[in-house]
Amino acid sequence: MKRDIQHVPYGYEPPAAERKGTLVFYDSFEHITDVELDQAARTAAERKFTKLVLYPLHEETVRRMSKEPVSGFYKREDRLHDWKRAQGRPFITVESLEGKRKKYTPLDSALRHISEVYPSPYFLYLTPETANQFASYASFEEWIVKLRLILSEAPASVHPRLEKFRHRWDIAGEEKSE
Repeated sequence: MKRDIQHVPYGYEPPAAERKGTLVFYDSFEHITDVELDQAARTAAERKFTKLVLYPLHEETVRRMSKEPVSGFYKREDRLHDWKRAQGRPFITVESLEGKRKKYTPLDSALRHISEVYPSPYFLYLTPETANQFASYASFEEWIVKLRLILSEAPASVHPRLEKFRHRWDIAGEEKSE
């Protein structure tokens, strides 16, 4: 077996990766418009994320979280795939875990799955309503130290836990607070 030997100059260090981390847009996508999807993609590109993961929720998950009626999972997922194809950006992925499970998936399970499959660091892209719901969960404080939040817009009201961890989130379109 012949080996190809590569020589590098003394002291050579490979260039640092320009893109890193995963931005996960966690939502039902029932009321999210193409303009809002474009904003999420723009945020991922501006902040140089390796991946933008669109994570549509199953109907059962939405019912447990918000009690609002939603269209079928596959209808919303197909719309996201159509939007993704129109974008032509290879770093966008539509996560299908909830479609495979076909039932309620707790946010903890979804975040564990994301941390096993996608590169870190992790950022959740959320609407203000979803961010407040996330902050109301008992496991919020456990997860907020492992990831950061990017809200699609400024919230009208902020959950007390979300306010407590104000340094762990910011608004899309604003300068990063680091």
